[in-house]
Amino acid sequence: MNLVSFNVFRTLGFPDTTVLKPEHYLQHKELLRQADWVLFPEYWQLNALVHGLKCRVFPSVASYRIGHDKVEMTRAFEAVAPEHIPWTIIEANGIEEREHIWSVMALPFVAKLPKASMGEGVWLIENRDDWHKYCDRTEVLYVQEYLPLDRDARIVVVGDKVVTAYWRTQADQGFYNNVSRGGKIDNSPVPAVMTDLALRLARELEVDHAGFDIALVEGYPFVLEFNRLFGNQGLGQGSDLKDAILEYLQQQSEPRDPGGSHTPEPSRPVAV
Repeated sequence: MNLVSFNVFRTLGFPDTTVLKPEHYLQHKELLRQADWVLFPEYWQLNALVHGLKCRVFPSVASYRIGHDKVEMTRAFEAVAPEHIPWTIIEANGIEEREHIWSVMALPFVAKLPKASMGEGVWLIENRDDWHKYCDRTEVLYVQEYLPLDRDARIVVVGDKVVTAYWRTQADQGFYNNVSRGGKIDNSPVPAVMTDLALRLARELEVDHAGFDIALVEGYPFVLEFNRLFGNQGLGQGSDLKDAILEYLQQQSEPRDPGGSHTPEPSRPVAV
């Protein structure tokens, strides 16, 4: 495969890969057009690469667009797995909307900035003062019920496979499970009900490179979010992620049998 990468750190050791600086991409139009895959572009490059230069990008367009904003991500989750989402309210930041949310959400509850990551921009709202501080920081009100957790699981999916899954236990100061905010990694087995949910979401949303954060409450899984560019703290020192990406790209590059020798999908009942 002929690969072009815009992220040298995420593609270390990839064979036949040319690394470019994102800001110089328009100086290499023909190289990009001829590439089998363009890897890890910046979000702002996506439209020009996909629609302008007709490049095939990894992660997928869905991974970028859904993962770019918590509001859009939650709407996508609501479309395919509403039963696995904590109770969530998303409203414009107006006086009436603030009062409505305050009146219906039981304390404590969680409030988030739509485009924050790595545990940043997340508040535990315990009183009016917390609520006012949050409302002063955001244009969109995004709040969720508080789930009684001391851990969640990070499930890394590439294509249609789970590369790794591990627990993230709560930081010493409480509330945050993100490793970047003091959470600890626990490599105890993650139940299949959680990894199955991550794979289902990835498949139905066409997300092919993500770290899904999934919580378990009395045996029932809830998806919190996914990160298109996830940290490597729980991946160990091996090459599992690199190998999984290269295998997936190769599989997606192979021509499919036009004679239809693959096993057909079973027919589904049609609602009338």
